[in-house]
Amino acid sequence: MDIPHISTALKTGGYIPDESLATLLWMGLTLQRPMLLEGEAGVGKTSVAAAMARVLKRPLIRLQCHEGMDLNQAVYEWNVSRQLLEIRIREAQGALDGLKDDLFSEDFLLARPLLQALRATEPVVLLIDEIDRADEAFEAFLLEALAEYQITVPELGTLKANSIPLVILSSNGTRDLSDALRRRCLYHYIDFPNRARETDIVRAAVPEADLRLVEEAVSFIHGLRKEDLDKKPGVAETLDWVRVLHRLDLKALPDDETMLQNSLFALLKTRADQWQMTPDRLRKAMGRRAPGVDAGIVPSAS
Repeated sequence: MDIPHISTALKTGGYIPDESLATLLWMGLTLQRPMLLEGEAGVGKTSVAAAMARVLKRPLIRLQCHEGMDLNQAVYEWNVSRQLLEIRIREAQGALDGLKDDLFSEDFLLARPLLQALRATEPVVLLIDEIDRADEAFEAFLLEALAEYQITVPELGTLKANSIPLVILSSNGTRDLSDALRRRCLYHYIDFPNRARETDIVRAAVPEADLRLVEEAVSFIHGLRKEDLDKKPGVAETLDWVRVLHRLDLKALPDDETMLQNSLFALLKTRADQWQMTPDRLRKAMGRRAPGVDAGIVPSAS
């Protein structure tokens, strides 16, 4: 699968990549290397993995990282209840020889996302989402899995991958990742899309919306992102907002500033951001002048 094919297939599946992202995905497939996607929340990092799973017709396995995550949640744990049941059965049968080895065999192993991806009989897409939320100890454990595509289980030894997954890690940049992890990955920073690309994204995701509405909404959001906001609206918020406006039977952004401001619940996700979006700032984001101010006329100071 070459770069143009990947780009076309993603577009057909509803994800609009730029050339640099399509190139990265081709490199990841060709080299069988993990890919680290970094960028602000809402720019579509997670959607890349879902889109590639659709394109490649592979299952998507997702590991959602969080603070304090341990190996039992991410890699494997032993099925303790089943082990206890096996002990009771073997005691009743008087067949305790070799019990310890039997209890710590793969039959009693519960595979979590990382091990599921490596032991799958057919290649999968593995999304390690928000790796920056996990702690450094877990990040260090990943190095073996990502470098060698294998996991060491003390009781069993080294379990090698049955198939090589397409691995995508996402990071919102909340903490610095180690150089060792970065060296093992191909890297791409995903920024907010430019106006033309974001328009294409919205038209693909909300084809029923009027073109003028889409263009005005995208233009407004690009103006909004220039404001000093706690959380700039991402592509996901753009899509939600356009869907809201379309459901209101609007063909363009409303002239009614109250209606427009109320619709921003889909865009602005903190109290401070909603509070500071005054009518003047709304007009600025829309490229409109204040009422009573004509082009080229400066209001009198009197």
